[in-house]
Amino acid sequence: MTSLRFVGLDVHADTITVAVAESPGEVRTLGKFPNSPESVRKMVGKWGPVKEIRACYEAGPTGYVLYWQLTALGVDCQVIAPSLIPTKAGDRVKTDRRDAEKLARCHRSGELTAVFVPDAEHEALRDLLRAREAAKKDQLRARHRLGKFLLRHGKRPDKTMKSWTAKYMEWIKANVKFAQAALEATLEDYRNEVKHCAERIQRLEKATDAAVASASPEIQEVIAALQALRGVAKTTAATIVAELGSVSRFETASQLMGHTGIVPREYSTGNRVRRGGITKTGNAHLRRVVVEAAWAYQHKPWVGGQLKKRQEGLSQEVIDIAWKAQQRLCGRYKDLVNSGKEKPIVVTAVGRELLGFIWAIAVNVERKQLNNRAA
Repeated sequence: MTSLRFVGLDVHADTITVAVAESPGEVRTLGKFPNSPESVRKMVGKWGPVKEIRACYEAGPTGYVLYWQLTALGVDCQVIAPSLIPTKAGDRVKTDRRDAEKLARCHRSGELTAVFVPDAEHEALRDLLRAREAAKKDQLRARHRLGKFLLRHGKRPDKTMKSWTAKYMEWIKANVKFAQAALEATLEDYRNEVKHCAERIQRLEKATDAAVASASPEIQEVIAALQALRGVAKTTAATIVAELGSVSRFETASQLMGHTGIVPREYSTGNRVRRGGITKTGNAHLRRVVVEAAWAYQHKPWVGGQLKKRQEGLSQEVIDIAWKAQQRLCGRYKDLVNSGKEKPIVVTAVGRELLGFIWAIAVNVERKQLNNRAA
């Protein structure tokens, strides 16, 4: 009879603390080891037969490097969602040793929730898209700094001029002058930062286009199909695919909604049912792009312009799902607004339902790909 050994790893940049839970048996600490490929290889050799090992560690800043090392050595490894690890209310002592032992113990009892580990292609695309997202945030901060600086000193353009256009930036360059050298230096620095952020975003968007174009045909097909939906252009579709990997791993659309953290909180007991705002216990990057896309459904159903171009060459099944999404979500938006709900709440609710149509399209394409490979 095979005796499994459940290994908990508390991973840091320089060290790994290891604990093992025998099945059945005690939980004990094996020690602290350097976090290096050679040390990991030697460490695994001391655990016993790799077929009997079930290892796990928390998702964190060290990424999936250790996961790839362990799986390459034949170890069954999982990366655990930190927020879903059971915690005792009275436990106020936290050390590396105790964390490793808790992981081993909970892994043995099946109380841990694993996260999705992307393959190399999905991870590379995800990192690129997150870099673009960071650049957009930096651009917003840079614009705020410059805008508020001008406002403090009473420098305002004509009300008809739209902010942050090329014309607006030219107006700043030609018309905003200060007598003090310190203010001139400040203005120049703020202007250069806004310009730098814009150039940075352009470079990242070109890199995203190139990455999507060079991606595997399976990834390209799912990205193209998702763009049939209103509000979901290339960057949004690529973000969805990069963050989720295979959408077919979710058995239902409801599971995808829960994974995104866009479902309502609930605290019900006895005859009392109490629900609150969304849980937000999910992928924040995915949640952001889906809610942004949901704003497009405040307008009446319509197919034309860029949306019509994006739907060219797609299967009729995908186009029908996208049209059904427009009819359903536009009507949903109108009904909720007319009932007195605030627009941000309405858009969040529409985004949750939009995830259902995203799931339907992605699963439709992925199942066809699977059938074609099997044929």
